[in-house]
Amino acid sequence: MSGLGGLRNTVRQELVARQVDEQIGARFPVGQRLRILDVGMGAGTQALRLARAGHRVTGMESDPEQLAAARAELDGEPAGIRERVRLMEGDGRETGAHFLPGGFDVVLCHGVLMYAPEPDAMLAGLARMLAPGGLLSLLVRNGDALAMRAGLSGDWDGALGAFDSPEYTDDLGLPVRADRLAVLTATLAGIGAPLHSWYGVRVFSDLAAEGAPAPAEEELVRLLAAEDRAGRTDPYRGVAALLHLCGVRG
Repeated sequence: MSGLGGLRNTVRQELVARQVDEQIGARFPVGQRLRILDVGMGAGTQALRLARAGHRVTGMESDPEQLAAARAELDGEPAGIRERVRLMEGDGRETGAHFLPGGFDVVLCHGVLMYAPEPDAMLAGLARMLAPGGLLSLLVRNGDALAMRAGLSGDWDGALGAFDSPEYTDDLGLPVRADRLAVLTATLAGIGAPLHSWYGVRVFSDLAAEGAPAPAEEELVRLLAAEDRAGRTDPYRGVAALLHLCGVRG
């Protein structure tokens, strides 16, 4: 588990993996080989994990450096896994230009929506990629708890500003936007993929410094158990740094 980078990324990837597997297990027969689209896949952590589980995965990434990292990781996989994965440069707003509607059983869009100036149009395009009963998995910054990190860090101006604006600066110094659960719930209903389940991600560990290492295995197991429990439990999940929303295509 500790091979995913720093603490914050390890918590994010491990929790999201559990949640995606839970949703797939609840919606599809055991052993079914799914067609999965991972939009904004980054270095391919989830895409490669799902390919190792036997699924056929298409990964899209607009950042050439991240795409190169994903390709390097894929090159190290056995031939049977490599042949199940297609990696391509592309933007989440362009899915309609590359794929036919209904061509995927699962669409992942993790850590992407905050960069989209018109998220509703992109989400509608992603929903069209789903076959009936397909799963749309979104990971977004939690706009309902945007003031938490600043406030707990003693940044009172940042906390006060976060109450009134969904915009913030990410760890790379880029201007981005958080999303609110109620707004996304309405959007998912409007595009024909209503919200089925949602989780909080990084309730306790979001204040860890960027790049802080994951703890030793035994402590990491306990940390993940606490994060997993909090991410499924009210009121804790409502103040998580990230929200993982799962919509199902009608």
